[in-house]
Amino acid sequence: MLKKRDLTDCHVLYELMTHPEVFPFVRQKAYSYEEFLFITKQNIEAEERGELISRTILDEWGNPIGTINLFDIENGAGFLGTWLGKPFHGKGYNRRAKEAFFQELFYELNIHTVFMRIRKENIRSRKAAEKLPYVVLANETRPLLYQQVNQSSHSYDLFEVPKDLFQLYDRRQYHSLDDNQTALEA
Repeated sequence: MLKKRDLTDCHVLYELMTHPEVFPFVRQKAYSYEEFLFITKQNIEAEERGELISRTILDEWGNPIGTINLFDIENGAGFLGTWLGKPFHGKGYNRRAKEAFFQELFYELNIHTVFMRIRKENIRSRKAAEKLPYVVLANETRPLLYQQVNQSSHSYDLFEVPKDLFQLYDRRQYHSLDDNQTALEA
């Protein structure tokens, strides 16, 4: 489902990113394939320095379909940035990619909080975030951060994924799978 970013997937990812329903919501916009290559190389180097975490999202057959990133990492927290190519919208990839990424962040990489700033006009991303049982709307609980993310020309909602809430959800999912397996074996 996820793999570390590399340069071999850039052509496919660039083509997917430039779709008019995807491009406006991509944080790291590239206006040419060469620029996309350059940004990807910079991301790989920034990850080596611990400044961000970047993964390629894969479909069931290992084909690249989007990216998921944790930007602006500071004190065990960062901002999530995810995009999927248009042909993969509405097929459950977003949720599966987020859950795999959160497992890596929270269990392996010493991250304790993931924030998501979502443009208020980005209905698709808002609805996707609101469906996740471990996501909290943080506009009122993190007022200083909410004001900070809204200093640009766009208006954002701020969402938060705390490690403990994700772990609670993840344990419930794991135990639910155990219960289903036990029922099948009986």
